[in-house]
Amino acid sequence: MRLALYQPDIAGNLGTTMRLCACLGVGLDVIEPCAFPLGDRQLKRAAMDYGDGVDVVRHTDWDSFLDQAQGAGQRIVLMSSKGDAALYDTEFRGDDIILMGSESAGVPESVAKQVNLISRIEMQPGMRCLNVAVAAGIALGEALRQMQYR
Repeated sequence: MRLALYQPDIAGNLGTTMRLCACLGVGLDVIEPCAFPLGDRQLKRAAMDYGDGVDVVRHTDWDSFLDQAQGAGQRIVLMSSKGDAALYDTEFRGDDIILMGSESAGVPESVAKQVNLISRIEMQPGMRCLNVAVAAGIALGEALRQMQYR
């Protein structure tokens, strides 16, 4: 199980997801470009003291990420408010990559068309979206819960 962030906009959310992944034992893929400088120094700073506990793989763009995921036979599950399947109806697999869109724009339609499944977190009527790090925590929590019971 891995988490992927598509072109993150907010460095603090990257840091939060790095901490989340470290605590849950899940790898993290960062699909660049980011809306902020992302050198090794900035990445280390964002991770605080959790950096050594998470496997972070940086991808220069969507195509390089997709090539690696497809080459490894991994399924990409996009979390989106436009998903057909509700999160709790989604059957996760141990080799899934949960993909989160950027904070400002999600993912472009061209990216959404290339994923294997689009799932959504059910929300109250009229609510648009959750913070990306919060949504990642909810999605990972459900996926990992399912893995424990299979």
